[in-house]
Amino acid sequence: MSNSNTKKPKIAITHGDINGVGYEVILKTFSDPHLLEVCTPILYGSSKLASAHKQSLEDVNVAFHNINKASEANEHKLNIIKCVADDTPLLIGKATAESGKAAYDSLERACEDLKNGLVDALVTAPISKYAIQSKEFTFNGHTEYLSSRFATENNTPLMLLTTEGLRVALVTNHLPIGEIASHLSVDLIVNKLQALAQSLKQDFGIRRPRIAV
Repeated sequence: MSNSNTKKPKIAITHGDINGVGYEVILKTFSDPHLLEVCTPILYGSSKLASAHKQSLEDVNVAFHNINKASEANEHKLNIIKCVADDTPLLIGKATAESGKAAYDSLERACEDLKNGLVDALVTAPISKYAIQSKEFTFNGHTEYLSSRFATENNTPLMLLTTEGLRVALVTNHLPIGEIASHLSVDLIVNKLQALAQSLKQDFGIRRPRIAV
């Protein structure tokens, strides 16, 4: 819980594929006012699309605050930075070229703000890995895209699945089972282990991680 002496982190949230579950999950999540006590959310999307999704949901009461840049965020509301045109068609349940472009535009703007230090962390709503494909996005998913934007020699993105008592990191992502063996190497495994060990120390406070391979 935040207090007057604690700076709440600004969390960039992408809306994912606008025809998918992204807006529903985001709106239902921030219907719980307690979340605004621990973070300042900034949704990269469209208040018009958010309102359209909100109309189809029951018992969802979320106050929007439209802003032009992250520095204008209101810490007591769900802030929205407009990233897509108001006339972007909404076709629930259908992956379209327009929904793919909207997903990319949201992700690109959020990552740019993260890279420039305007927000503290990034949360991504689900995308359609097919609809989002374009000249700008030629990746299998978020992990590969984030790697292209943020990876350095000593810092590479890692897909990590967590529960209260278990954390599982993946060496390969989005590969058919038959292709996994050909992509494995000692260097790749060591690189992923190092990234996992670093995350366990920095993000989870585990001083001496024990990792099973």
